[in-house]
Amino acid sequence: MEFGKLPSVENVDFTLPPDPEQNLAVLQSLQARSGPPVLYLGATGYNMKPWVGTWYPKGTKDRDFLAAYGRQFNTIEHNTTHYRIPDENMVDRWREETPDDFRFCPKIPQVISHSGNLGLNNPLNQRFCEAIAGLGNKLGCCFMQLPPHFSTQQLMVLEQYLERFPRGIPLSVEVRHPSFFEATLEAETFFQLLENYRVAAMITDVAGRRDVCHLRVTCAQTLIRFVGNGLHPSDYTRVQDWALRLKSWYAQGLKAAYLFTHEPDNLLAPDLAAYCADYFKSIMPDLVVRGPRAILPPALQGSLF
Repeated sequence: MEFGKLPSVENVDFTLPPDPEQNLAVLQSLQARSGPPVLYLGATGYNMKPWVGTWYPKGTKDRDFLAAYGRQFNTIEHNTTHYRIPDENMVDRWREETPDDFRFCPKIPQVISHSGNLGLNNPLNQRFCEAIAGLGNKLGCCFMQLPPHFSTQQLMVLEQYLERFPRGIPLSVEVRHPSFFEATLEAETFFQLLENYRVAAMITDVAGRRDVCHLRVTCAQTLIRFVGNGLHPSDYTRVQDWALRLKSWYAQGLKAAYLFTHEPDNLLAPDLAAYCADYFKSIMPDLVVRGPRAILPPALQGSLF
């Protein structure tokens, strides 16, 4: 992900901001959680030949990459759907080749998210929703990535879209225009809109745009796009900060979180996800989480702590 990337992060203050005061009311309004908190960990793609022999078994063929990925991660930021609506056979294959605890987070097609009126009168909206509904209980949370030029001046269009979006399909929305992160009535209206429709506000933690790391919780689950910097030391301290923040949100009633690890070219995403799984579990023993394990000889395995 190139958005918000910097050539150097040495002078970036990655400190997470305080919780917005609105979070407390949202979390207190949630029904009591019936089980332990859940964290879904994933990357942004599974067609990764460089992972063969390290994260995928040696000799894994391209056709088996999804199954190998599913054994290592339990969710994915599914960018495939951003460029095409899958057919029934493709959705069936995704569902059948992944474990029971796996959750897909498909991206809304760009012909919808990047059109002037969010495709309100476009039959592709219905086609997409019908297609991904075929994932059944393996559908995690769809997300709409709005284009950088989409501002608070277009909130009426977004409201119309959310009003028509099927209630049975979980959804999150990512915004990038600076107007959404200013202390204005319009910006607050956006987050209230998400709360009203029980839509998650996607949080992006990236070096060059600290404003998009807004930390607003708008429903029972949250989604975090964590953009690392090649396993720079700050990647690990940031993970530790996120563990503490999520621990607090879980204690207040948050039911689930999705965390997608981004690293340059996706190559080191499993390394960071593995660290996340171990560190999060170390401070939240009851957390339900599954992270990747490197396929290495025992003598090469190292401790993270």
